[in-house]
Amino acid sequence: MSSDQRVASGLVGEVEQSGLMANESGLSSALSGTGGMPPASELTDSGGTSAAGLRNEDSPYLPPAPVPCLEAGMGIRFDFNDGARVMVPDLPPETGEWQVRLSDRVTGNILFDARLKGGMVASTKKFFVPFGVDVWLHRENGASEHVVQHDLDLRERQVLVQLPVGTLGDTLAWLPAVIRMARQTGASVTCSVADVILPLVVDANPDITLVGQDVARKDGGFTSRFYATYNLGLFFTDKEFCRQPTDFRHVGLHRTAAYILGVNPWRDEPPAITIPDGDHAPIDGPYVVVATQASTQCKYWNNPAGWHEVIAFLKGCGYRVICIDQKPFHGTGYVYNHIPHGVEDETGNRPLSERARWLRHASFFIGLSSGLAWLAHAAGTPVVMISGFTHPDNEFFTPYRVINWHTCNSCWNDASHQFDHHDFLWCPRHKGTDRQFECSRLITGTQVIHTIRGLMKDRNLPGLDNAVLSVT
Repeated sequence: MSSDQRVASGLVGEVEQSGLMANESGLSSALSGTGGMPPASELTDSGGTSAAGLRNEDSPYLPPAPVPCLEAGMGIRFDFNDGARVMVPDLPPETGEWQVRLSDRVTGNILFDARLKGGMVASTKKFFVPFGVDVWLHRENGASEHVVQHDLDLRERQVLVQLPVGTLGDTLAWLPAVIRMARQTGASVTCSVADVILPLVVDANPDITLVGQDVARKDGGFTSRFYATYNLGLFFTDKEFCRQPTDFRHVGLHRTAAYILGVNPWRDEPPAITIPDGDHAPIDGPYVVVATQASTQCKYWNNPAGWHEVIAFLKGCGYRVICIDQKPFHGTGYVYNHIPHGVEDETGNRPLSERARWLRHASFFIGLSSGLAWLAHAAGTPVVMISGFTHPDNEFFTPYRVINWHTCNSCWNDASHQFDHHDFLWCPRHKGTDRQFECSRLITGTQVIHTIRGLMKDRNLPGLDNAVLSVT
């Protein structure tokens, strides 16, 4: 390894190999191809689908500008767009060399320290690090000049946070961390989200500027205005922890965004949403909203009698039961899941604001680990969440979380298993056996009804006196 690729790890003078790259050609390997952005094939959303509408080799993220955005004099440029980037101009022969150092100002660790004639240095770590950037010019006559000394400071700076996917749950899970970053740092934060979700959140969250992904992609100079850029996502293949400081499977869907952005991860508040006509219920009388569909079979409630028993119980309590899934049925090949018997069908390609209105006025919501559960959470509706393939820490806290600890569970959060979004019947531990999907199949209607009873009692909801003691 050349001197241009060395790093002092920990204390000054302890020189070891590193993934930090610098070369004499003017651009680091981190800036080749799609701008060093992870391709769509390396990203999966919480619904189990790769970034929509993109080829596997494409990236869902906009790459940073080809050269760093900030000028530091003497032709030196730097910024913090997708990690720390420092560009130093080529020096004429026999005039000297540059020394570039990247450090963590909080830990005191020197992350990169090398001499080069010219080129680009880009940090391996792309998540929030309190970087320090130092550049010296060492002349041939022995004189040295400390020409750049800059500590990352987001106050009043333009910062971009990119959300790579258009799934509802991921967006609602990650936005609170983006908002906390803006409030905590004083940065002027722009966040790109899917255009279909934008109307739901754009006017309700004034601490940040929300823009549609399509608008951002059409603006050729969009990324050239930012001091720093951070990219959120579920990075399954990031074994070197370059894009996330800890594996998202260990900390949960919403907390991984907070870790990437360097803010407090231990808060479960949802983002604010806009609900047109939200003060008026869509129907008269008490009702419960359910959502039963999912993107892969492991997310479904696979108990064959479960929904039938729960809906019968709810009707016995005097509630109308409204299904607001996008589709009345979903599946692949020979496996399809249909809307439960006995619900009122409000499925279809409806605006998310309409879904939110149904949720806001519902007595409570019953669903899976899905985007509509996150929407119910944002609407302020009590959530009964049924999931066996995810650990309860994976989602926002609800006291009405249903999981059966007597069965196999939580494979989604097991880092030893790589989720296969091409396999609708993914079950990494028991596929092809009689134990396949037992994590939710063995969640009984009785268990869910027990949880519903607790919710109704906690909130003093009507109907329990009319309910049958058990459903068979």
